[in-house]
Amino acid sequence: MTGFRPDGDLARDDFGAFLPGPRLRIGGASSGALVDLTFAAKDLFDVAGCVSGCGNPDWAASHAPATRSAVVVAQLLAAGASLIGKTVTDEISLGLLGRNRYFGAPINPRAPDRYTGGSSSGSAAAVAGGFSEIALGSDSGGSMRVPASFCGIYGIRPTHGAISVEGLMTQSPSFDTAGFFAGTCEIFARVGDVLLPPGEAAKIEELLIADDAFAAADPEVREALRPAVERVTRVVGAGRAIVVAEEGLRAWNAHHVHLQHPEFAETFARWVDAVDPRLSYDVAAAIANAHRLPAEACRDAQAFRPKVRARIDALLAGRRVICLPTTPILPPMRDLTLAETAAAGERIVDLTCIAGLTGLPQVSLPLAEFEGLPVGLSLVGWRGGDRALLALAERLGRT
Repeated sequence: MTGFRPDGDLARDDFGAFLPGPRLRIGGASSGALVDLTFAAKDLFDVAGCVSGCGNPDWAASHAPATRSAVVVAQLLAAGASLIGKTVTDEISLGLLGRNRYFGAPINPRAPDRYTGGSSSGSAAAVAGGFSEIALGSDSGGSMRVPASFCGIYGIRPTHGAISVEGLMTQSPSFDTAGFFAGTCEIFARVGDVLLPPGEAAKIEELLIADDAFAAADPEVREALRPAVERVTRVVGAGRAIVVAEEGLRAWNAHHVHLQHPEFAETFARWVDAVDPRLSYDVAAAIANAHRLPAEACRDAQAFRPKVRARIDALLAGRRVICLPTTPILPPMRDLTLAETAAAGERIVDLTCIAGLTGLPQVSLPLAEFEGLPVGLSLVGWRGGDRALLALAERLGRT
């Protein structure tokens, strides 16, 4: 099969969320915290006896079936949730819009003429379309947060390392996280109780509103989120405006590129050399260009990261959270050119790089719309503050 298929297979009745062919199904335990729920898993998570295809047919053909399931898959099954299928991902997880040359772009159930966001595209579509209450995804540069915003659902990128990535095909180890989507705040919290480290949800003391992040967003996004920000401020009880990136968000984005891109280039280099796989132009270009990044800029990024982590950790000390748009743009139309796709991705990373560089937890909450299009509001918490974010999400969802 050749050529990019922006419309996917519109004749399918699952929004193109799931891999073609017979649906993988595994029943969960007979009792547990999630016994009444179903979940889908992005096709980067291992399921025993199945090949994780990672969105590319040559990857699937060159890898053996998994001998055991990913830790998070096993945890959900043990908690009583039933697996109902593997979902489409952007090719080898390199993408932020939800495009896949080989399996089509899943349909956004909330906006069928627009992208779902990626790379956890099928997982977001499965939840937004009502096929499963929960879906597993992964996030390196925004792959949980962007689809959550574009599809109008709850999504989390946890504190780096808080949820096991064992059995997940990781691409950029210092960025990779395993996350989950849910359609309701109540289920979002229940899944967090199963997958996150044990602990209490501390009370959030102050909301820090990221003026520079809102300034980077389109006017429609800012206007849509204004009432949501006011609502969150009232619930938290205290809020003030700040600037997150003193150097500018585009400078943070550049550091993010010079850290993440060499990692995924190294991850895939041996496979590319051995298999000479079929890759979409933009995916192949991303890998090739990553090998050409200037060494000095990469060293500068390595030096920048611990400094900015320490700075943001100090800012969030005292149980503070940062409020910002999940993405600076509305869900894009499905007919973008490659150049427009690249430009949209670069703007998105201006905001998603904040949690990526710092390794902090971030939730995207479906609290706003613009002319019927979902607009996500994000909260970035302190390191290990994942449960506090979920508790606030549940409180907001119930009020």
